[in-house]
Amino acid sequence: MSKDSDNLRIKPATMPAGGWGSVGEVAHILFDQRAALKDSALLAKQNKPDGYACVSCAWAKPANPHPFEFCESGAKATAWETTSKRIGADFFERHTVTELEAWSDHQLEDQGRLTTPLRWDAASDKYRPVAWDTAFAEIGAALRTYEREQVVFYSSGRASLETSYMYGLLARMYGNNNLPDSSNMCHESTSVALQKTIGDGVGTVVLDDFAQTDCIFFFGQNVGVNSPRMLHQLQEARRRGVPIITFNPLRERGLVSFTNPQSPVEMLTGQETAISTQYHQVKPGGDTAAIMGLAKAILALDDDAVAAGAQRVLDTEFIQEHTQGFNDFAQAVRDCGWPDIERESGLKRAALESAAAVYAGSSAVLGVYGMGLTQHRNGVQNVAMIVNLLLLRGNIGKPGAGVCPVRGHSNVQGQRTVGITEKPELAPLDKLKEQYGFEPPTKKGMNTVEACEAILARKVPAFIALGGNFLRAVPETVLMEAAWREIPLTVQIATKLNRNHVIHGKASYILPCLGRIEVDRQLGGEQAVTVEDSTACIHGSRGMAEPASHELLSEPAIVAGIAQATLDPNPRVDWDAWVADYGSIRDAIAETYPDIFHDFNARMWTPGGFRKPVGAAHRVFRTESGKAQFTAPEGLAGDPDLKQNPATMRLFTVRSDGQFNTTIYSHDDRFRGVYGSRMVLFMNRADLAKRALAQGDIVTLRSATDDGVERQVAGLVLVPYDIPEGTIAGYFPECNPLIPLWHHAKESKVPAAKAIDVLVERTGSAK
Repeated sequence: MSKDSDNLRIKPATMPAGGWGSVGEVAHILFDQRAALKDSALLAKQNKPDGYACVSCAWAKPANPHPFEFCESGAKATAWETTSKRIGADFFERHTVTELEAWSDHQLEDQGRLTTPLRWDAASDKYRPVAWDTAFAEIGAALRTYEREQVVFYSSGRASLETSYMYGLLARMYGNNNLPDSSNMCHESTSVALQKTIGDGVGTVVLDDFAQTDCIFFFGQNVGVNSPRMLHQLQEARRRGVPIITFNPLRERGLVSFTNPQSPVEMLTGQETAISTQYHQVKPGGDTAAIMGLAKAILALDDDAVAAGAQRVLDTEFIQEHTQGFNDFAQAVRDCGWPDIERESGLKRAALESAAAVYAGSSAVLGVYGMGLTQHRNGVQNVAMIVNLLLLRGNIGKPGAGVCPVRGHSNVQGQRTVGITEKPELAPLDKLKEQYGFEPPTKKGMNTVEACEAILARKVPAFIALGGNFLRAVPETVLMEAAWREIPLTVQIATKLNRNHVIHGKASYILPCLGRIEVDRQLGGEQAVTVEDSTACIHGSRGMAEPASHELLSEPAIVAGIAQATLDPNPRVDWDAWVADYGSIRDAIAETYPDIFHDFNARMWTPGGFRKPVGAAHRVFRTESGKAQFTAPEGLAGDPDLKQNPATMRLFTVRSDGQFNTTIYSHDDRFRGVYGSRMVLFMNRADLAKRALAQGDIVTLRSATDDGVERQVAGLVLVPYDIPEGTIAGYFPECNPLIPLWHHAKESKVPAAKAIDVLVERTGSAK
């Protein structure tokens, strides 16, 4: 067993989300990152109209914030970025890159902030300092020699609107639309499904809708870990008596109960608010089947109302005026049998009918969901099914109702708004041509899966990364790491060391940048940036901490440096002027996207943000038919490409309380009672007994595939857990090596990380 597993401790997890546990976690990380006094003052400005936008999740920022508008996850992200720990040139003198490959994700990032630009030296196998001008010149010279359609420009979802706009322009002026981003790995299924069904690729809900709703349906999203500030809205809804009906394979603490750390009474008395009024532990991939069951029960209630001459359950006026495809969908629902629904969803008919009765009796329903729906083979269909459910009673385009995808990284949605997309039809190419006097490429670019395919085929000569930890986030880890070493050039714009820096190309550069929380001083003075939240509201953000090093450049300055060294001069693009004054970048964005960003500089500090136009929120559906689209599902299975058999179990990946995406703050997950290790596997007690396994046994997982590729993860310790029988859960990204690259959502190509069939082999006994 690894040393990490030797440290494993399991404790009962009965505490609510928030409460003293959250306070303790925040205090611990502030102390650990040697930033307790400094960050305590900074946190008072987090997510405030006159402060900085959190660098963690993208949940909405209210116009009238709480005294402390940060959560445990946000405080961890702030401490992680503003840490007093530093990595200088001396660190790399002490460690070869090969040595660092053996370090864990947490160990790498916990060394602190990068402080100087670095270039890998093959002779010593060490990163050495390099001057900024030299790095830009060498990167630019290399990029000018490569086949331009094959170079990849990746972005992680954290960079500002200003940087993202410049980055997309750099890629297109270079000659391609190869702009994969982190959305390709999570909510691209949302973008595709919502665009097809309601005419907008984003949700229709704003914060005010939570105050006006009378029912919330929650699917596949762990609010306590991934968007804890939403718990304020959920708690307020519950206090008004609003039912919250949850569909999720695991009973997550944040969806069970919450103690508000900002309430002295709750903290002193231990008072908890029960969040979910019904909690249905749907099988992973069973969401389409569950929603078909809800729809079937709703249609039956409507049939009964018609027979009794009572008020209809369906909103027939809305369906007639604003939708298309209802009859085909209704027929598919009626033809679907309850035995099939129960088998695929893992839920009983009575449970689904109980949830449907609440839906039918509510006048304004929110449909909230996360990656539990999107990361399946039929992820796009899952999202379309949420839309179907809402359309039945006109729950889109009215106060208190709508579809609410909960996005992950803090500006991942905003990056798409300003042109980070591989799909040329989503970018205003004609406007860019007019504005900047060049011929934008019209060929579709690579998304994340397609970029991985090209890397595996040794066709990518250069990979430029605007943030992130791409290699750790993608599937097919073993093959990808081997192929990554063959890339001629890798460039990483980053704040901290991660695995994508120690597994590198033949030529490798690390370009350290300012963080969003840091003061950004340019020739035009101190600068501010903007981001877009999950509700399509755009906010200003002003850095407030002193930079980690005087050698750091801002993200816009780094993008401009690469652009000037790579591209031929263009008199219409003054990169230096943009870097000197970010307001001029915003003016350029407003010229490119006038409907969204008119008066950008004047509106960016609007409390609560200014919202970009979302037609569906006003029942203006920009689909081909001009109406919202009902969609009959192709089938009930979430992952029809998998053929589960008695020998296999279905694995889905989860995130812990001690992480945000690939950033691992600690090896603890207090909400699941796991401490000291991430190498665990959650399994139902009945499955343990059935397979003659015991708590603490060590197992190896092997993917049940027949494509000739051996995929395995060893050294996992079994932990009994309340999880649907036949399924198991392990942590992302540790279980990524088990995911085949070809196992992804149809249409969106989001890796299907929520359903992987695996074989479980015991390799060691419980202590």
